[in-house]
Amino acid sequence: MDNEIAVFGGGCFWCGEAVFTRLRGVEKVTSGYAEHAEVIRIEYNSNIITFEQLLSVFFSTHDPTTLNRQGSDVGTQYRSAIFYASKEQKQKAERFIQKLEAQNPIVTELSPLKNFYEAESYHQKYYENNTQAPYCQLVINPKLEKLQKHYAHLLK
Repeated sequence: MDNEIAVFGGGCFWCGEAVFTRLRGVEKVTSGYAEHAEVIRIEYNSNIITFEQLLSVFFSTHDPTTLNRQGSDVGTQYRSAIFYASKEQKQKAERFIQKLEAQNPIVTELSPLKNFYEAESYHQKYYENNTQAPYCQLVINPKLEKLQKHYAHLLK
């Protein structure tokens, strides 16, 4: 089967890229922009990892209850968003969000993917190239620790 695409906005794209590149079945993660939001474009093999598993990781590694903000990153470009590529992705995301809303109000935007623009080269593989930077140490490392703790079964 050909790779599928998922596009998520969960705050700064550096965090999302660092998280999703570690998952089995994820072939490529590209930082970029969609509908004026920082997003990651995930190419994945759905025979190895499902869209629902990607959703689970997405929702557990950012705060989907804060509007236009992730930690100290504030603005609409840091909003929680899923830009679906198909009707099936939309339906799966809607079901996933409905389950989460039983516990907390979810502000994650669900919109069709219209355009994706790749971010500048210095944004790609940011964590891998800057692991000692304060942002990586203070913001990304805790997300990776959470990923290791709760999703070790999905890691490469």
